[in-house]
Amino acid sequence: PAELPPDRAADKLTIHFLRSRNGGGDIADVRVLPGSPPCALITFEAPEVAQRILKVKNHVLAIGRTRYPLEVTLHAAELSPDEVLRGHEPQLLP
Repeated sequence: PAELPPDRAADKLTIHFLRSRNGGGDIADVRVLPGSPPCALITFEAPEVAQRILKVKNHVLAIGRTRYPLEVTLHAAELSPDEVLRGHEPQLLP
């Protein structure tokens, strides 16, 4: 919601996406991005949680008596050549 300060919006989104009834689970990070329309990037601890979140059809964030429908989409991060993937061993191609 645009009228909420970013830290409060991040808290509300964290609570919503932690709840199992919303398909949620453990969250690694929530970043509310500047701009319009309001947007946030939520990183989950496990990819299975993100997949469950995407399967839920209607996410609605309730704050007081106001209900905000959320559009949930997958964000595929594009890595620059300078970024290193942790947990992956380098492999030589034949």
